[in-house]
Amino acid sequence: MIIGLTYDLRADYLKDGYSPEETAEFDKVSTIEGIEKAIRNEGHQTVRIGNAQNLIKQLQQGQKWDMVFNIAEGLYGEGRESLVPALLDMVKIPYVFSNPVTLGVSLNKAFAKQIVRDCGLNTPAFEVIYKTSDIAKVNLQYPLFAKPISEGTGKGIDKRSVIHSQEELLTACSLKLKKFNQPVIVEEYLPGREFTVGVLGSGEEAYVPGAMEIIYKEKEMTQIYSYNTKENFEDLVEYRPVTGALLEECTNMALGAWTALNCFDGGRVDVKIDRYDKLSFIEVNPLAGLNPETSDLPILCYLNGKSYQDIISEILKSAIKRNFSYE
Repeated sequence: MIIGLTYDLRADYLKDGYSPEETAEFDKVSTIEGIEKAIRNEGHQTVRIGNAQNLIKQLQQGQKWDMVFNIAEGLYGEGRESLVPALLDMVKIPYVFSNPVTLGVSLNKAFAKQIVRDCGLNTPAFEVIYKTSDIAKVNLQYPLFAKPISEGTGKGIDKRSVIHSQEELLTACSLKLKKFNQPVIVEEYLPGREFTVGVLGSGEEAYVPGAMEIIYKEKEMTQIYSYNTKENFEDLVEYRPVTGALLEECTNMALGAWTALNCFDGGRVDVKIDRYDKLSFIEVNPLAGLNPETSDLPILCYLNGKSYQDIISEILKSAIKRNFSYE
C-alpha cells in the first residue's frame, strides 16, 4: 500500500516568521521520520505530502495514494484540523484518524464537553466568553480556569489561567480574547490529580493501552500543564503509569468520551480529579502528538509496555479495517 503523509512541519513555519507558540502544535522532522519508519516496517511505501497547501497542489496535479496518514493540524480557525480530511473526503481517498466533523467538534472544547456531558460523563461546569461583557453573566464557583476554546499543546494556558476573582477573570479573558482572536472557555477549576489516557482503535474495538499521571516537580511553579511545561517537560514534570481501580476509572471515562465523539484509530483523553473527588473529563485529542520521544501518547504507551512500532501498527490496523473492510 502507498501511504501519503500529511503534516505541518514546525521548522517551515518558524522560517516564515511564526512564533514558537504559534507553531507549538506542529511537528519536528524526527516525528515524520519516526512515523515513516514505522509504516515502512509494516510493509507499506510512504510518500511525504506535507501541509494542506501541498496536498491541494498535488491533488490538482492528479496525485493519488492508497491511504493518507494525516497529522496536519492547520494554522487558523476552528476548522483547521478538518481541512485535510475534508479535502481527502472530496476525492475519496481514505485516511488515518478522525473525520472532519469529529475534529472540528473536538477542537472546540465547549462543543466536546456538551456532547460528553450529555452522554452522562462528568465534566466541570463551564461557560463560554465571546466578549468581555459576558463575564458579568458568569455564574460559576471560584476558583475558575480559563483557556482559549480551540487551541492545543497548552497554548494560552499560563499562571493567569487559574482565577480567584471577577477582576482576575476580566484580566485573563481580555488578554486571551485579544491574543488568540477566539472565545475563551471558563470552567470550574479541577484541583486534583491529573491524567492523560491513551486510546487505540475505533468503535467497539477501541481500547486503552495505558494512562499516566502528570506530577509536577517543585520547580514547576504554576502546577498546571501549560505550553511552557509541555515544552520543558523533562525538567518540570514526572510521568507515572496508572494502575488498579484508578486505571479502570480512567479507561471508562476515556472510552466513553472517545465513543461519544466518534473518534477513530488513536489519540488521547485528558482527565482530572474535581473538587468533589470525582474523575472529570477535560478534553479529547483525536490528533495526538506522535513524536517518538516527546509526545504524551508514545510516552504513556512506553510506561505501559507498548513500543512506538506497536502504536503505529495498531493505528494503521484500525484505519485499514475501517476503510477497506468492504472490499
